[in-house]
Amino acid sequence: MIRAPFRLVCPVRTLLPVLVLALAMASVTALPGRADHPARLTVTVKAPDGTVRRSLTFDRAALARLPQTEFTTRTIWTDGPQHFRGVALAALLAQLGTEATHVELDAINDYTVSIPAAEIAADYPVIAYSRNGAAMHLRDMGPFWLVYNYDADPAFRTQTAYARSIWQLERITVHLATP
Repeated sequence: MIRAPFRLVCPVRTLLPVLVLALAMASVTALPGRADHPARLTVTVKAPDGTVRRSLTFDRAALARLPQTEFTTRTIWTDGPQHFRGVALAALLAQLGTEATHVELDAINDYTVSIPAAEIAADYPVIAYSRNGAAMHLRDMGPFWLVYNYDADPAFRTQTAYARSIWQLERITVHLATP
């Protein structure tokens, strides 16, 4: 009996995208610190000339010791009302005792936003570390998410506010005003 040579049932052009996706997913979880990312927020204060004045690291417990803000709101990224708890960005800046011109916020995936200091109010935006009573993790937009109380004001339901609502937040750079 003569057997036919092995024949691939699934054409390569169909299999290739599946393999690429599988490799991409494996590489994201295989990167150090990605799958089990520690809940730490690094805050760096820079002088106008770019020199680092100081750098601090906050975990959830350190943020929980600062003045707290909490609210329930709906977001465009989640289903139903969400209850957030965290620290107003202004409260964090007050703890640093700095006069900023703007802040830059960086996510784990290198997404970056910049917020002028004049657009940071006493109670918004908030660096949330808890959603619906639970700590947020990397896979659910955590460990930190800069949020607004979107239901409280139509100004928070704009493209600008949505673009600034950075999740998986890991770094904040505070740019000081010229003395």
